[in-house]
Amino acid sequence: MIKFEHSVFALPFAMTGALLAWRDEAFSRAGLWVKLGWIVVAMVAARSVAMAFNRVLDADIDARNPRTKSRHLPAGLLSRRFAWGFIALWGLVFLFAARELNPLCLKLAPVALAIVMIYSFTKRFTAFSHLVLGFCLGIAPAAAWIAMRGSLDPRILWLTAAVTLWTAGFDIIYSCQDYAFDVQTGLYSVPQRFGIATALWIARALHVGMLVCLLALVRSFALGPVAVAGVAAVAGLLAWEHRLVKADDLSRVDAAFFTMNGYVSVIFFVFWAADIFLKLGPLKLDPLK
Repeated sequence: MIKFEHSVFALPFAMTGALLAWRDEAFSRAGLWVKLGWIVVAMVAARSVAMAFNRVLDADIDARNPRTKSRHLPAGLLSRRFAWGFIALWGLVFLFAARELNPLCLKLAPVALAIVMIYSFTKRFTAFSHLVLGFCLGIAPAAAWIAMRGSLDPRILWLTAAVTLWTAGFDIIYSCQDYAFDVQTGLYSVPQRFGIATALWIARALHVGMLVCLLALVRSFALGPVAVAGVAAVAGLLAWEHRLVKADDLSRVDAAFFTMNGYVSVIFFVFWAADIFLKLGPLKLDPLK
C-alpha cells in the first residue's frame, strides 16, 4: 500500500535541514545520532499516516479509476479496518518520536499530522491541491531544524519553499495521467482546469521557482561551491525529467515521477551534505569524540 519511493522523496531534504541546523549549532555532538534517528522515525511515521489516510479517503474514487483500481483497498487486498489501524499505529509512533525530540516538536506534532491529512480532501474543491501536497513535504526540513534546535530559523523556510514548489511541479506532471478521469468525475487538478499542455508549463515554472529558492538558501547560509554544484545537478535532472513528458506522450510519466525525483532528492542531499562536512573538517568526523 505504501512503497519505499513514497518516503524517499522528502527524507533527504529533511536530513539536509537537520545537517544545516547541526552546522548552525557549530557541529555540536550532544545527542546528534539520537536526534537523527528520531527524525527518520518521525518522517517514516508521518509519511505512512499521510499515504494510508489518502488511500482510505480515496478508496471509492480509486475503484472507479482504471489506473488505480488495482490498489490494495479497492482491490480488496487490504481492509479499511486494517488501514485505519495502520494509521492509528503510525500516528502514535509519530507522536512518540516527536516527544523524544523536544517539547516544541511534541506541541507541533498534531498540527503536522493535520496538515498531511488535510491534503487528501483538497482535490475535491481546489485545482491547487498540488501546492498543498508540496507543503506537506515542504515542512519536513523545517521540522527537522526544529527537531535539532528546538526552535525555528526563518532561513530554513527557503528549503520549505523549494520542496513545496518541487513537489507541486512533479505532482502536476503525475496528475496529467488522470486528466480525462478528473474531467469526467469533477475532481480538481491543474491539468483538469488548464489542460495538459498548459499544466506542463506550470510545472516547469514551479521547478524554476524551486531552483531560485535553493540559490536563496545557499546565500542565506553562506554555503560553498559544492552546494551550488548540487543546485546545478538538480537543475539538470529536472530538465531531463521535463524532456521525458510531452502533452501528447505521457507514457514515461512513471519514470519522470518516481525515478527522476528520487534522484533529485538523493543527489541534492549528497552535494549539500558534502558541502557541510567539508566545513566540519576531517579531524572532527569521529562520532565517538
